[in-house]
Amino acid sequence: MSAISHFLTTLVQNGPKANNAKIVAAVVALLLFKYRSHAIGTRPRRELKQPRGAVPLLGHMPLMLSIPGTKLYDFFVKQNEELGPVWSISLPIIGRMIQGDTPEMVEHVLKTNFWAYEKGPIFYSAMGDLFGNGIFNVDGHEWKMQRRLASHIMNVKAFREYTSDVFVKEGEKVIEYLGKAADAGTVVDFHLLMLQFTLDSFGSISFGESFGCLDNIDKPVDFAVSFDDLTGVCSDRLVDPTWKIREMFSSVGKKASYDKELIGKHAFKLIEKRRREGFHGTKKDLLQLFMDTKDDNGQPLSDDMLKDAILNFTIAGRDTTAQALSWMFYSLNREGADQIVLDTLVQEVDDVLQGGQPTYETYKQQKFAEACLYESLRLFPSVPRNLKQCVQDDILPDGTHIYKGEWFTWSSYVMGRSELVWGADAKEYKPSRWIGTEKPSQGKFSSFHAGPRVCIGQQFATIEALTMIAMILSKFRIELVEPNKLPAYGVSVTLPMLDGLPIRVHRRNDVKEE
Repeated sequence: MSAISHFLTTLVQNGPKANNAKIVAAVVALLLFKYRSHAIGTRPRRELKQPRGAVPLLGHMPLMLSIPGTKLYDFFVKQNEELGPVWSISLPIIGRMIQGDTPEMVEHVLKTNFWAYEKGPIFYSAMGDLFGNGIFNVDGHEWKMQRRLASHIMNVKAFREYTSDVFVKEGEKVIEYLGKAADAGTVVDFHLLMLQFTLDSFGSISFGESFGCLDNIDKPVDFAVSFDDLTGVCSDRLVDPTWKIREMFSSVGKKASYDKELIGKHAFKLIEKRRREGFHGTKKDLLQLFMDTKDDNGQPLSDDMLKDAILNFTIAGRDTTAQALSWMFYSLNREGADQIVLDTLVQEVDDVLQGGQPTYETYKQQKFAEACLYESLRLFPSVPRNLKQCVQDDILPDGTHIYKGEWFTWSSYVMGRSELVWGADAKEYKPSRWIGTEKPSQGKFSSFHAGPRVCIGQQFATIEALTMIAMILSKFRIELVEPNKLPAYGVSVTLPMLDGLPIRVHRRNDVKEE
């Protein structure tokens, strides 16, 4: 492209003016012909299936921008059903994306040939305001170092026990709020309540201080608002190649800068306070554990590294678990749901807790609750679509070539609904598929990612979710306000409920209140 541009500039500057328009028209015609079926700057790849709607130079950009955010993942499901598990789109600036929704392909990219795929500069640029240089946004040496530090911290027994205590403490605030709502007969946004619970929990786990969301549930917390808004903006960037221009000439860019600064200032304030006052608790939080570690050069982590590390874990622990709980309670209580599933779950809660509180030990006995959670994650994965950039030419398991610079994309949302992957009942919510059967491969159930970058917080997310499930179901019965309505999802890196999940809460008649 640079050679064509140079050639065109030379001709325009030195050639007869009468010919300038003809030269420009000829070059435009050449480009339109060369890129008649795909985006400028990409290979044609005519051997790959692709959705209808590609236009010269822009490829599938107009098509993708025309799809409402609330229908995006269902569009991918439709393409999977019509074109099969392997198909492709091309976008200007971003490049060619090859969708591969099979367990074999996912394992190949995330495990077998892990070294040939990275997050890439486009992902880093789009998500930088949110993730910074944290573990979810970097590759290579930086990722390896942070992964090593985080893995060590996550395996500290005292830290696991500390997190379990935090979940119960914050969960008690949720139970108190639900009790008042049950007595007053008021409607509760369960999705928002779970987001507040998980953010407060990870505030305590990360910084030793709750964000205060559950102290006054009906009052918005600035950090949470900025957190949500910035997540949405960064997610939009991944499907809009022109986002830098758009944000430059709109209020979106200014708001993103404001949110980034507010979140960063809050983190730096807590880090500075810890350095000034020191740590005097009995069980170390995530911040202290990171402050006690050293990088590969034997040096303490800088404030910037601490900020990015802590915020990355807060981001991961907040949205994903809250959304998983919301989609699970929807699945259990929607119209047409199998009552036996809910009854079995409640019975397990009663048998395990025996009227007491959840502990790190009791969660290990909640096998059916775990099955209910994972079945919900299969159908409503916290990260519905993901992507990796190829950094070295590769061949996928089905023989598809993928070239350096192209993207491999996959969708856990699509695969969870695929009969080729999960069988004829793939679209049904059936926790029994997780009981007494062989554990699915990471490629088949990729809700916690796979390979070297598999989620190191999976156990903590599971403990947090099972703690909340047990505490709620041991006291209350949940009723959806609109049981026949599938909640719309929002545009995000994760899978939030766009309009929340309105519920009514009823105290269990068979439970004696203390």
